[in-house]
Amino acid sequence: MKLFRGTLIALLGLVAGFLVVWGAMPTLAQGTVPAQGKPALYEFGAKTCIPCKEMKKVMAGLKGQYSDQVEFRMVYVDENRPMFGQYKIVAISTQVFLDASGKEVDRHLGALTKEEVIKKLKELKFIH
Repeated sequence: MKLFRGTLIALLGLVAGFLVVWGAMPTLAQGTVPAQGKPALYEFGAKTCIPCKEMKKVMAGLKGQYSDQVEFRMVYVDENRPMFGQYKIVAISTQVFLDASGKEVDRHLGALTKEEVIKKLKELKFIH
């Protein structure tokens, strides 16, 4: 009986681990609809990626200046893999621009300067 119980527990642990890895179970990750009905800019990257580190600085500057108009979110692959799948991110650094309803309206691959992001936000009418 002890052998059966141990085998059953191990099997359940394996199945749960598989489901977590493949994203089939719900996670505690942030939602994907922009907060408070604002447009959003999601930066998809990794903490060890050099262009992503540069984008983190850009995003911090933008957040300080435009957070009343746009939500800025860093999404790291090691912390939120399901969102990478949801948005079909194939390379980092990738920026995804979402309107207030959460619909993707634009995307860019590679790092951008603060000025380039501001220009894109103005083109999309996310900021005044």
